[in-house]
Amino acid sequence: MSKLRIAVQKAGRLHDESMEILNDIGVYIDNGKDQLKASAKGFPVEVFYLRNGDIPQYLKDGVVDAAIIGENILIEKGEGITIAEKLGFSSCKVCIAVPKSMKYNSIKDLDGKRIATSYPNTVQSYLDKNGITANLHIINGSVEIAPNIGLADAICDIVSSGSTLFKNNLKEVETILKSEAVLAVSPVLSKEKQAILDTIQFRIQSVLKGRQSKYILLNAPNDRIQDIINVLPGMKSPTVLPLAEVGWSSVHSVISKNEFWDVIDELKKNGAQGILVCPIEKMVL
Repeated sequence: MSKLRIAVQKAGRLHDESMEILNDIGVYIDNGKDQLKASAKGFPVEVFYLRNGDIPQYLKDGVVDAAIIGENILIEKGEGITIAEKLGFSSCKVCIAVPKSMKYNSIKDLDGKRIATSYPNTVQSYLDKNGITANLHIINGSVEIAPNIGLADAICDIVSSGSTLFKNNLKEVETILKSEAVLAVSPVLSKEKQAILDTIQFRIQSVLKGRQSKYILLNAPNDRIQDIINVLPGMKSPTVLPLAEVGWSSVHSVISKNEFWDVIDELKKNGAQGILVCPIEKMVL
């Protein structure tokens, strides 16, 4: 059987989180010698360690079959490449920032200005949409210093925590897009490799559902069980088991991590006791 070739970023936070999810889906990679290519153990996958900005072209050319890559890079360089799955990690924004000393009211203040960026296509599209004419200076790396050395009036770059902007006396004024890691697919993927990718995607979905959910166990008086069940969304319906103490039952269910505290508050109001909440490693529906 052919091996599915998956590209990941060579280093950094996206690399680490990409390797973590591959490990969670049973794709174990031994890359102890820092090779540029490594095979998975017991699964038809090869992982290529590449520069993030080079990955879209490798996907287009069919050098790699799939990739875990930042959505922002695909928007900039990956026209025609399909996103199979959004992965929910390595979140960031592509933002325009200006010196803190600059008075800024709206996007119109950038008309005629010089903007330094590593994302010229993304920035130009945003400016065109807003009817703004600006001069773009393409810089690869250290974009934030451009205003301080007189090269540009503003910058456009990825922002995670905002600390780099703060250190360089810049303020965020426009958010062009929000990005996260995605599973992207080559437009020339073969049917045989599509079958391997389908298995990969199914496993990833199981891991992501697990990360977004919590397993909850609680004790409840029998006369309040229906009220408690009404609070719990569950997958089909909660599991109810009798306790040794007469008149009480144990209720088991799954809740969304995003709704966690609201659900807990409602459960307590409806008589739930001894509430235990556990992480879910994977959830296969």
